[in-house]
Formats: sequence, C-alpha cells, structure tokens
Amino acid sequence: MTILQPARQVSWLLCLSSLFPFVLGHAAIWHPSMYGFNVTDTTFPYDNRPVAPLYNMPFKQWWFHNHLDYPPHPSDTYQLEPGRPATLEIACNKQSTSYYASSGFGNHQGGDSPCPGSPPKQYHALNISDTKGCALAIAYKSDVRDIAPEDFAVFSINHTCVWHRFTEFQVPAKMPPCPLGGCHCAFFWIHSPDAGNEQMYMNGFKCTVANPVSVAQIAKPRVARRCGADPQNGKPHADPANCTNGAKQPLYWLQKERNNMFEGYYSPPYYNDLYNFKDGAQNDIFEDSNPANTKDNLVPRDGMTFGPVIGTEADAPEAQGRQQNTTPTAVSEFTNADVSPDPVIGVLLGLVIVAVVGLW
Repeated sequence: MTILQPARQVSWLLCLSSLFPFVLGHAAIWHPSMYGFNVTDTTFPYDNRPVAPLYNMPFKQWWFHNHLDYPPHPSDTYQLEPGRPATLEIACNKQSTSYYASSGFGNHQGGDSPCPGSPPKQYHALNISDTKGCALAIAYKSDVRDIAPEDFAVFSINHTCVWHRFTEFQVPAKMPPCPLGGCHCAFFWIHSPDAGNEQMYMNGFKCTVANPVSVAQIAKPRVARRCGADPQNGKPHADPANCTNGAKQPLYWLQKERNNMFEGYYSPPYYNDLYNFKDGAQNDIFEDSNPANTKDNLVPRDGMTFGPVIGTEADAPEAQGRQQNTTPTAVSEFTNADVSPDPVIGVLLGLVIVAVVGLW
C-alpha cells in the first residue's frame, strides 16, 4: 500500500477540490435570469457566490446578494405561468445543475439531490421533516434599483425546500401582468437552527407573468407575524388571531440594516405555518381576495374624512395582532332642499307650542 507524503497529500487534495469545488456548503437557485448567475468565489474580495449565506451584513451587501452589477442578459427572463408550477433548480453549486457548462467545472449532477455526495446537514436539514420552507416573492417594478424590501410580496411557498434539486413553486392563477420591462422576483430561504450557523438567503432574478388571465392587483404586502405552534419556545398551540393574513413581505432577518424580523438567533422565522405561510400558491395576496389586504391601505381622498386616531403605537392592531375595521363611515352630503317636513310632526309641534303658551 502506497502512503502519500504530506506534500503529496496536500497536492492530491487540492487537485480533488479543483474537480469538485464547494461540494459541501449552502444552496441557491440557479437560472440564467438571476443576478450573479456567473459570479464565482473570486469575483468579489469575499466569497459572494449565489450560495454564500447572508449574515450581519449592511443593506447593500445583502440586498440582491450585492449582485445588482451582475444582471442577467436582457433576454433571460423567467416566465411565470399563472396557475402552473414554476420549477427551479436548487443546488449547492452550479456544476450540480443543468447549467454546469457555464460553471467552469465538469458535470456533477446527482439526480434530484441538491448537493450530490453530501449529507443533508450540508444544506442545513437533518431530514425532510427538518426543512423549514422557501419562498418566491415578486415586485412589480422593472427597474431593479427602484425596488425596496417592502415592495416584494411572497406569492409561492414550498415547505420541503431545499430538500429537492427540482423544486416546484405553485403560481397563483390570478397573477396580473407585469409592467413594460417586466417584474423582478426573488428566492428566500431560512433554515433550521439545528443544522449549522444561522443566516438567510436571497437570490434575485428577472421574471414576467406569461399569458395572464387576470388584472387583480397584488395588495400592499405587510410584515408577517409569528402565530403558529411554537413548542420550542413554550407555545404548543397556534394563535391564529396573531396571524398576518393576505399579502406578506419576505422575512428580512439577522442583518445589520433593514430587518423586518427581530427574532433571536436560535428562534429564526420560517416560510411555513409558523408565520402563516401556507404551502403552495399564496392565493390570498390580491386586493379582492382578502379584507385584510385593504384595511391598512386606505388613503385619504378628496371628500373622504378620517376620524382622529387615539392611542400609542403599541395599541395599534399590528402590534396586538387584532384586526379592526378602519373603514371610515360613509357620510352623505345633502342640502336643505333634500329634506321635506313631515305634516304629522308639524301638527305635534303646534300642539306643544299651544300647551307651553297656555301654561305661561
């Protein structure tokens, strides 16, 4: 048996790693429509590959994975078909996908495995029951630099993501058409705390809605609230009254700036029932599909009057998990000409006047 000398061992390991680099690691979607599709570990001064996790970063660094300067080709746009699944490839590296030819390495596909040759813990799950879900969100803006975190609305959830390389995200049948120039979508993922360090993942991509059959508008997305059963934190039962219903923003967590989630390191937010993200298409995100979508979006118009608001920020429905009717009471405008006196009332008033005069 030949025993390799230390120097030769190192050389052999380096050679092997060059054939299958980064086999062990994290996961991302892979599609030519994404920003940073061809970013490698040497593009940035730090590892900013699409699979690199996002943790404790300033806004510019985590937003769109800091890949805005690496846009897709104008013709590479992902086509979302209303009422049909969007199938995306999720993998630990590009050479494990159908797009391996542009990875600079060989074909390392392994069927439906997102990370061939690696145990599930490498993509942050002990088993399929330990997966915590992923989300697809959409912003109806064609200029990527005009998008704010609050513009994204989650439209599809897969509860077993990232267990399968080929992951289906169901698209709502009522998705409206995108503006001229298309929309922008993004993939989001936060994993279980029992399989590696905590972080979040985001990959943005160009998208459009193909053959839309509806013009129903997506409501202004709101921040999701923790309302599902949470036995790890002493809450064995769900609290539906605290759920955010309707359109919801993605979960921005564990960064230096622009978080909308402030849970502790070992109590991460998830794209599942814990935050009222049901598996599949999010069919309640439209303005006409859920009263909750419009209750926070009333804007004063000419002729519309809002009454005074009494209380503090802590008393707001958003903070307490209650839903209140904020629709202003309708007020009819009329003139004196609209009112005709009732003759019976006139007779009664006359009798009262006579009686008062007699007593006087």
